[in-house]
Amino acid sequence: MEIQKTNEMNTLLIFYGDLLTEKQRVYIELYYAEDFSLGEIAEHFDVSRQAVYDNIRRTEKSLLKYENHLHLARDYYAREAVGEKMATYVAKKYPDDTQLADYMKQLIAIDNRDEASEEF
Repeated sequence: MEIQKTNEMNTLLIFYGDLLTEKQRVYIELYYAEDFSLGEIAEHFDVSRQAVYDNIRRTEKSLLKYENHLHLARDYYAREAVGEKMATYVAKKYPDDTQLADYMKQLIAIDNRDEASEEF
């Protein structure tokens, strides 16, 4: 399995996993997050390997469609990058401004808190 695709699917699962059906979420979590094979998932749920494959492919398409419309993952990483640049700039240019530093910490914590609450 391709590492880049695995990472992408795991990221999209964090952001959009709640929009999936229980079966979709379980199959794709087992396949990408837990590294189960199609055969192992099929055996566990007493279904055909083809049924698991089809479900996972449909789920991948759904996750990509959600991201293409909503851009939650893309926007999160863009905000994270800008936040890091801002924090570095503030620390360098305004080292004594504790209020500004506190605001930066609060801003960065908002996305981190949201990400932590969305993890499996």
